[in-house]
Amino acid sequence: MMFIRRLRVAWLMAGLWPVLACSANEPTPQQKAQDYGCFSCHGLVHKQVGPGFAQVAERYRNDPAMPAQLAAKIRSGSVGTWGRVIMPRQPKVSEADARLLAIWVLSQPAP
Repeated sequence: MMFIRRLRVAWLMAGLWPVLACSANEPTPQQKAQDYGCFSCHGLVHKQVGPGFAQVAERYRNDPAMPAQLAAKIRSGSVGTWGRVIMPRQPKVSEADARLLAIWVLSQPAP
């Protein structure tokens, strides 16, 4: 959340307010997560099939390399990180959206 706030301030300072205004119609990361079906397996707080987003954030929030790694896991899938549960590949998620979703997941408050 703080990252997004700083980004908006930077855009304002750089004179890119029109870009920010145009992106106001853009779906929020949570809406994108719904559109991509993330909530079919993940809850905001608690485990469903896979871990809750708050659980992921709590485990990885202090790892500066994690946004890129989590974005890669979203697109490529993984297995074994949270037990024997498989995170299937999500090739329809663009790299930009995967990065946005990763940052959003890591910004979730502790459960």
